[in-house]
Amino acid sequence: MRAMVFHGPGQKSWDEVPDPIITQPTDAIVRVEAVTICGTDLHILEGDVPEFAPGRILGHEAVGTIVEVGTGVHTREVGERVLISCISACGACRFCREGRYGQCLGGGGWILGHLIDGTQAEMVRVPFVDTSTYPIPQGISDEQMLMLADILPTSYEVGVLNGAVRPGDTVAIIGAGPIGLAAIVTSRLYSPGHIVAIDLADSRLDAAAKLGADVIVNSGRDNPADVIARLTGGLGADVTIEAVGIPETFETAVDLVRPGGHVANIGVHGKPATLHLEKIWIRDLTITTGLVDTYSTPRLIDLVASGRLDPAAMITHRFTMDEFPSAYDTFARAGETGALKVVITAG
Repeated sequence: MRAMVFHGPGQKSWDEVPDPIITQPTDAIVRVEAVTICGTDLHILEGDVPEFAPGRILGHEAVGTIVEVGTGVHTREVGERVLISCISACGACRFCREGRYGQCLGGGGWILGHLIDGTQAEMVRVPFVDTSTYPIPQGISDEQMLMLADILPTSYEVGVLNGAVRPGDTVAIIGAGPIGLAAIVTSRLYSPGHIVAIDLADSRLDAAAKLGADVIVNSGRDNPADVIARLTGGLGADVTIEAVGIPETFETAVDLVRPGGHVANIGVHGKPATLHLEKIWIRDLTITTGLVDTYSTPRLIDLVASGRLDPAAMITHRFTMDEFPSAYDTFARAGETGALKVVITAG
């Protein structure tokens, strides 16, 4: 088969590699039919995830058909079409019993496209397939389902729920890339008073406005603090969501929040960010971080099925697998190409 292989920082290629095989009774082999690229994949290529070894296959999100199951698989079967979650769950350890699958002690967590070969391939071995995949319901497209592998649950859980968004809140989202846009979409479920999208790219801010932000701020031209002050009588945002992953945007999120407010950090940081406790200790802030657990995926599937959410609206570019290098180039140059989410299909 062919797969997108990491060869060290800045190096990747669409290579011929051995087919995956079942190694544990709870494994399945899935033929990949649709896959996407995540901002985390770009962090890996930049060398920000040192445990990602050269020779490993990238990717942690996909939709496909099960072609083989291990002897310990009980709730999935050959021929079933499934969503492969970005998080694998053994289902039995302390953290899995708490619904904190991202911290799985039994060999799960974020392993696909991280500690083992990932989904950007024609086939993939999926560990713990009973508890780490979701059947695709009738009425939900592959593209809609694919957006539920990572960005929707990540933004919802690590951003909206950790940030405790409530009706009437002013929510400031720093970064209008795919994660920030998904935070806009899922924040709307809680009827905030204002959703403020902050970014440097007008194309992303246009997308933010279409997806539900009622205030957009190009921070290269306008001061976000001034905009937030006008909206809140100088108080500050009730919730700020950091969706970029660089020190400057984290500090902006802290600066923009009101006393007693919530700062929800979603972005994956490759460098240290300064926490100015000498300034903020007196402000009673709650600052949260987190790896997605995907406990919300069934709820999000129901919301898509009912028409309350349409995550496919974030898809801007489509490719086939033999165009994988072009898909990466387009996604990596989002500021020039206007790419939000790209979908790569088997053709």
